[in-house]
This record gives sequence, C-alpha cells and structure tokens, in this order.
Amino acid sequence: MHVILWRFRARSGLEARFEAEYGTEGAWARFFEGAPGFLGTELMRGSDGRYLSIDRWASKADYDSFRAARAAAYAEIDARCEALTAEETFLGALEA
Repeated sequence: MHVILWRFRARSGLEARFEAEYGTEGAWARFFEGAPGFLGTELMRGSDGRYLSIDRWASKADYDSFRAARAAAYAEIDARCEALTAEETFLGALEA
C-alpha cells in the first residue's frame, strides 16, 4: 500500500470549511473516489489545531498514473483549497 501524508494548519476561522473540503466526504475524497487503486483518505485534527491528511493507494503506480491523467483537475482543486490553509507541508510518501 502507498500512503501519502500531509500536515496542514487551517486559516483561523476557516476550520469548518477546511474540514469539509479535506475530510472523508470533501472535494479531495470525491476527486480521488473511483480512481483505480484509491483506498481512501482520512483527516485527523491534533490537539495543537494542526491536521494530518492520510491518503491510501494500492500502489505508487496507481497514484502516479492518476496524478498524471488528472493533473489539471488536481491543480484546480489545490488552488481553490489553498485559501483555506495557513500551512501545508508534504510529510512524505510511504510504502506500508
């Protein structure tokens, strides 16, 4: 399994909108839904107010193929959601 980790801090006052977009029913989950190899996404909020996003794919090849095929749409959602974040850090991709 290929796991992608991101850490975020939502902009003050926009936490609910951030959670709606990045949560299991949000824009990102809907975007990935149905993609070959997509296993799910999870959003967790820490006691410090930061968030951890975990995206699970069957393989790195599945993820890479999807990103290549949907690059423009990915960039569009990313740009739209950028207004909701004060901090966005890619923590890495792991094989589980």
